[in-house]
Amino acid sequence: MTAATTEAPGPPQVSPGTDRQRERRRPRGALLRHRTLYLMAVPGIVYFLVFKYAPMGGLVIAFQDYMPFLGIGGSPWVGLDHFVRLFTEDTFVLLLRNTLVISLMLLVFAFPVPIVLALLLNELRGRYFKRSVQSVIYLPHFLSWVIVASIFYVLLSTDGGSINNLIVGAGGEPVPFLTDPDWLRPLYIGQEIWKGAGWGTIVYLAAITAVDTQLYEAAELDGAGRLRQSWHITLPAIRPTIIVMFILAIGDFLELGFEHMFLVMNSLNREVGEIFDTYVYTTGIQNGQLSYAAAVGLFKGLVGLLLVIMANRLAKRFGEEGVY
Repeated sequence: MTAATTEAPGPPQVSPGTDRQRERRRPRGALLRHRTLYLMAVPGIVYFLVFKYAPMGGLVIAFQDYMPFLGIGGSPWVGLDHFVRLFTEDTFVLLLRNTLVISLMLLVFAFPVPIVLALLLNELRGRYFKRSVQSVIYLPHFLSWVIVASIFYVLLSTDGGSINNLIVGAGGEPVPFLTDPDWLRPLYIGQEIWKGAGWGTIVYLAAITAVDTQLYEAAELDGAGRLRQSWHITLPAIRPTIIVMFILAIGDFLELGFEHMFLVMNSLNREVGEIFDTYVYTTGIQNGQLSYAAAVGLFKGLVGLLLVIMANRLAKRFGEEGVY
């Protein structure tokens, strides 16, 4: 009589074809499952494709002597002539100096303001008062630069401006805030802070909400006050967000924006206010030197890209996540 031997059943055999079919169905199923989110993302994707990526094809005119009636295909090639002109003209030193000075001032004075505001708002305990304060400081973000410049013009003009009226009433002399070159940069930085600081706090407030409240309770039991809790708990917790925002700000180091500076700059303060963005408008639109303006813009973009890559690598070297 022979003993019957039983074998333990092995794992079910799945054919390679079945695995491939699952891999094909999985993205399709996820697409159908989250189709509402993908549809919501379509306008943003279309915006970037049309207004960000598609115009990059026109950068080829930076290497041409572009003539509109000949088009990109018929315009003659000049190689790097426009870049040589940019780096050899005396205007380049002026543009680089003004842009770097204002960008550094923005990083030193404007960048920390949203962080400080977020920390202060986080300390408010009254719900309705906190929301009211948030609404007030967010409001300037929704005003165009034309309105912002007009408000400051009414306040600072030497001809009936409110601030100068107070100065004259106190026995002083009117201060040419809008025309004095020494006042252009402080005025520019002040307007940037007033308009954008409140909106920038949204990112940091969102990061603060992710902090574990048990950390604050433990610190309070150890006798730490609100200031120490903010310094030793809140700031380290939102440090990755601060670094990401700093890297993005570094990427815009030469990209100050045309509209704001164009509105506050005039013939009397142009020497300290002319930056790459306004120079591109002057040479490209007003003077019709489209190829040269495209070369200036391409230089700005390449510098911004290199700065982002360097800042991101430096952040990762110090153990942070970075942007990518």
